[in-house]
Amino acid sequence: MKIDRATLEKIAHLARLELDEKEVPKLLEDMSRMISFVEKLKEVDTTGVEPLTTMSHEINSLREDEVKNQLNTDEVLKNAPDKEGKYFRVPKVIE
Repeated sequence: MKIDRATLEKIAHLARLELDEKEVPKLLEDMSRMISFVEKLKEVDTTGVEPLTTMSHEINSLREDEVKNQLNTDEVLKNAPDKEGKYFRVPKVIE
């Protein structure tokens, strides 16, 4: 399957991407190659193969939460570039 210009533009619109005219031929080629690869995978017989959620058989071992060496407010704010009372002061970023 080949990706045409209209399909590429629709994908770019959905992904909120701006297309550079110089990149369009390369993108068309790359996307067509990706689709061809996926189509090749469809030819593989996967009968009896269980779906995977991960490639690793390791089990995530989590530790119990333990309260340890807590810092008090003065220690935390000791190196703060700007503070007000017991709070960090940061520049306003939202109007």
